[in-house]
Amino acid sequence: MGGIISTFFSADTIRPILFYVGGQAKYIWGLKGNLDDLQTETENLIARKQDLLNKVKLAEQQLPRAQRTRLVQRWFEMVDLSVTLVENLQKEGDQQIDRLCLGGFCSTDLISSYDFGKKVENLREKVIELKKEGEAMKEVYEGLPEGAAVEKAVDRTIVGQESILDRVWRCITDQEKNEEIIGLYGMGGIGKTTLLKQVNNKFCSEEHDFDVVIWSVVSRGPNLNQIQEDVGKRIGFSKNSWQDKSFEERASDITNTLKHKKFVLLLDDIWESEIDLTKLGVPLQTLDSGSRIVFTTRFEGTCGKMGAHKNRYKVFCLGDDDAWKLFEGVVGRYVLNKHPDIPKLAEDVARQCHGLPLALKTVGNAMASKVYPEEWSGAIEILSASASKFEGMEKKVLSSLKFSYDSLPNDELRSCLLYCCLFPEDSEIIKTDLMKYWKSEGFLDSISGWDVLGALVRACLLEEGGDHVKMHDMIREMGLWIANEVEENFLVRAGVGLTDAPKIEEWEGVKRISLMRNKIRSLPQIPTCPRLQTLLLNRNHIAKITDSFFQSLPSLRVLNLSGNGYLTELPVGISSLVSLHHLDLSWTGISGLPQELKALVNLRYLNLEYTNEMSEIPQQLISSFSKLQVLRMLHCGYAHRSIVEEGKVLSADAESLMKEIHCLEQLNLITLSLHGSRGVENFLKFPKLQNITQALHIEDCNSLPLNLLHLANMEHLEKLFIEESNLEDWNVDCAGEVQKMPKLHSVLIWNCSNVKDLTWLVFAPNLKCLRILDCDDMEEIISVEKFEKLIEVSEMMGELNLFSGLESLSLGNASNLKAYVHRSLEH
Repeated sequence: MGGIISTFFSADTIRPILFYVGGQAKYIWGLKGNLDDLQTETENLIARKQDLLNKVKLAEQQLPRAQRTRLVQRWFEMVDLSVTLVENLQKEGDQQIDRLCLGGFCSTDLISSYDFGKKVENLREKVIELKKEGEAMKEVYEGLPEGAAVEKAVDRTIVGQESILDRVWRCITDQEKNEEIIGLYGMGGIGKTTLLKQVNNKFCSEEHDFDVVIWSVVSRGPNLNQIQEDVGKRIGFSKNSWQDKSFEERASDITNTLKHKKFVLLLDDIWESEIDLTKLGVPLQTLDSGSRIVFTTRFEGTCGKMGAHKNRYKVFCLGDDDAWKLFEGVVGRYVLNKHPDIPKLAEDVARQCHGLPLALKTVGNAMASKVYPEEWSGAIEILSASASKFEGMEKKVLSSLKFSYDSLPNDELRSCLLYCCLFPEDSEIIKTDLMKYWKSEGFLDSISGWDVLGALVRACLLEEGGDHVKMHDMIREMGLWIANEVEENFLVRAGVGLTDAPKIEEWEGVKRISLMRNKIRSLPQIPTCPRLQTLLLNRNHIAKITDSFFQSLPSLRVLNLSGNGYLTELPVGISSLVSLHHLDLSWTGISGLPQELKALVNLRYLNLEYTNEMSEIPQQLISSFSKLQVLRMLHCGYAHRSIVEEGKVLSADAESLMKEIHCLEQLNLITLSLHGSRGVENFLKFPKLQNITQALHIEDCNSLPLNLLHLANMEHLEKLFIEESNLEDWNVDCAGEVQKMPKLHSVLIWNCSNVKDLTWLVFAPNLKCLRILDCDDMEEIISVEKFEKLIEVSEMMGELNLFSGLESLSLGNASNLKAYVHRSLEH
């Protein structure tokens, strides 16, 4: 019989059966009742927790120095943990009950049912015990002793900016470092005030040796009397005691008190005007003894004005993970768990806030009651189309950001900022391109473009990025809101995938239109836009423009058609654009310019670069643009570069073109492509043109008349491209007469014969990009022998830092190249 039993029951099966027979059956046959009891006891526990929590919150609201006891806080945490465990067990409960058989007295899986039933019973006993502990609690809050700081209410735990908080706290408390004044700066709504409150609250929870922490809000148009009252109240001066005292007498009281204390002064929201702390009575000499000043501002420049020269910290927008964590906390798990589609939609909504904490909180609060997926989909559509239309965004977010816009010192800066909204979201806007637009629009008549860029970056309205700037998407939304609702009227559909232009009705009354980076093939028939000043149609698929299209755009100043490769001709009706200052036709398929362009008498900027198919430019057309300041013709007519026709503007000898360009008295920048030795010779006849050349492309010169002395005279030369030419005569024998070429940063040498080295590049100390392709005769980039001769004849070589700024080096088919730079020249 024993053998039969052992056949059907293994040792692992016998163990739970013995327990089952031995009186533990209650874990199985009582499972359903135990689960119901567990749920009931848990609900009672939650009710008790809510009673105690209400009591604690009431005390914290009514008693300024009250806080919950550590015991009750620990109990709250244990309750939350137990409730989570109960929820997890209940999810598994239905499956376990389904396994019961024989009227609930047995199970199809004894081991699993026994273990689960035991967990239910143990957790029920724990919940009952926790409830008893909660019922026994009498003291749930306690009064705090007077401390150095008064705790500030913060709506939520700081998210994503913990590292800045830690660094600021170390600056404050590290007495060995001379870091007395600390600045936090960043765009509006990014969380600077929250950070400063967290700094304040650390003095309530961390060990320190400061006597008093003072908080004051500065804001725009600072009220110095109010700041003085905030300081005085914190150090013991009542309003009554100061009632009859002058501003100067109060300042004296502050000085006499604080000079004997180790203090921290926290100033929130300082604008561009610095605060004279000495005038308020703050004794700055005590900073040497360990006192500290910490402030927040929207303007990086204010950090310098306030003395935070070394210790300034930029507060950045949140990354995707931290942004979601903040958004999730605001919305709440109840809503996010209501439907399986909502979490994914919620992530998309959070991304539309672009990491700005104020936007995340505003949108999160608005969505905290939305339990239908359709509501979340609608929110995404609204935020994508125009964030200003979303509930609370205009009043709470965009209006807050507009304070920074309003604080800009003049209308030129405001117009320049709004102009950046014409570019697509997340665009890297090339600084030089942006300044060209600003100049053509007339924004830079009294200020330089670099000054504008600096002011907007320091105001945290643009983000610095090397050769480009970026505009945060929420700043862009603010700009579009201002442009469309407050001051101007923009029509912006940049980079959104349009295949058709907006209907002609939408163009009416608009001042600036940007449809760049789309797939538009055709344009409205005849738009009537008497106010239109800017029309950006670059990088589309436009193939033809009707003659009448431009006839009702009398105020147009900027027209960009670049990147429309299918566009082969301009309509003669373009002659109607008599106010045009800026015309960009680069990277188009245009084969010729119409004679009617002569009507554009106000043209200042003309870009014909990479119009490879250009074959015909009427004589006296270029020279008729008497106000032209910038002419870009790099690779213009490249497909027809070898054609030589006497008197033709676009011909290999370039003689007619050089003469016409030379007639333009206001011209200050050109880019050119030259073909053959005669073309280069004719270019060299006009020293004025050499002085204003920014980029030069030379091709097919068997005997290149250009030399180092010519290059040295091109003080504005930034890019030099030499292809299929003979560089045999290029040497550095004239080094004593050659000066550095400080602006030259890009050089391409391609398929050039008889060139053994490029030692002349030592005169380009700021070279960033060097490409050498198909130069089989090259042995060295820098010749040691020639370099040593240079040192002997040229004093400037002593300051050489060879290729120190080089960012990109491309070498192709240079089979005889021995070394880039000889070891003796390495630094």
